[in-house]
Amino acid sequence: MEQRALFGQASEGDAYLESPLRLPPNRSPFVQLRLDVLFAAPTLDELGELASLLDLEGCTFKVRYLKNGRRQTYEGEREAERRIGAQVRGIAEMRDPEVTLGVLARQDDWVLGICRISDPVWLAHKEKPHNYSTGLTTVVARALVNIAVPAPKGKLAIDPCCGMGNVLIEAMSMGIDIVGRDINPVAIRGARSNLRHFGYDDTGIVEIGDLNELDGAYDAAIVDLPYNLCSVLTATERRRMLESVKRISTRAVIVSTEPLEQDIAEARLIVTDHCTVSKGHFVRQVWGVTREK
Repeated sequence: MEQRALFGQASEGDAYLESPLRLPPNRSPFVQLRLDVLFAAPTLDELGELASLLDLEGCTFKVRYLKNGRRQTYEGEREAERRIGAQVRGIAEMRDPEVTLGVLARQDDWVLGICRISDPVWLAHKEKPHNYSTGLTTVVARALVNIAVPAPKGKLAIDPCCGMGNVLIEAMSMGIDIVGRDINPVAIRGARSNLRHFGYDDTGIVEIGDLNELDGAYDAAIVDLPYNLCSVLTATERRRMLESVKRISTRAVIVSTEPLEQDIAEARLIVTDHCTVSKGHFVRQVWGVTREK
């Protein structure tokens, strides 16, 4: 779902995805690096000839064989790195180079580019002062934000059931404009504390509020519905919440532990994508939805 939202396509089982978009590699928790392709050639020898055009004089570099494409033997991978590296004008440095060049063997050719390594900032967000045991993981929270707000420029998002602020933290770490609301004052205090823990200003961001009573217009909503571990959320209550989501936002990502297909249809929302996410035996359903036109 996240790939389709961010890139308009999915890798369909491949270990890499080709796109003209140059998103920051740490945008997605599932992306290890971005390869900015410089050259492509039918053979490794021809790629080496193109690599000789690279001028990294005065810069340190290393060449890294990327295992995401066609697999080679260990010796084959090192040989590819040596052959390409020998053609580049620059200072070879294996430990801490200024530039890392990536070699990828695609199905029918070879490519060479600059590796932009992801900085997994979401890992630091796992340890926070306050959390729910059933709360969203940082990886899932970040992916949900990307599904809801793939192009954040000029967009305002809301998490109307924000809990301890997992979604808010991931969104704010990506520079996405978002606010959070929750009816539980304990959750609000926890979310504010968590935001401040990671250096984010919570002023005006996190407030007490009932989804069904919210005003305003938002470009996207990320809605993690109550899990009903202590009480049952009736079908009427679920539909009312979905109607409220439709009223305040043009698109949304809905998360629930219960089937919502009928409720979504009755709220006259259109499902654009769907998947399931598991955390042990705890399974969540995720729906991407938009308003009916």
